Amino acid sequence: MNMSSNLSYTQTGDYLLPNLTLHQPKTPLGKYGRLRRTYLKEHRPVLYNTMLLNGSLYPHLMEVEQTAESRMQQTMQELLKQNPAPNKERHQMEWVQHMNSLKAQAEELVMNELIYS
Repeated sequence: MNMSSNLSYTQTGDYLLPNLTLHQPKTPLGKYGRLRRTYLKEHRPVLYNTMLLNGSLYPHLMEVEQTAESRMQQTMQELLKQNPAPNKERHQMEWVQHMNSLKAQAEELVMNELIYS
């Protein structure tokens, strides 16, 4: 198998080691990107390593992050339309519980759809 490459090497003792760099984004991963990375690493190791080595892992994780964030907002709006929240000023605790419940539902959908697939 002939793999032509223009790698540079550094002499370390008796060995020539390739100078490899991983180009990681300047933007740190958010919650959903980190969850997706963990899922891939633990449940899809071959895919994870392939993406890591060919440079597509971080762009993929950033895309998942952005998609998950926008999907969360979209889903929250839809759930709020279907289940309007109580009056925030008069029923603060009920409002918080209601919003937390909707957020949990939205997150479960997003996780199944984007992170664990």
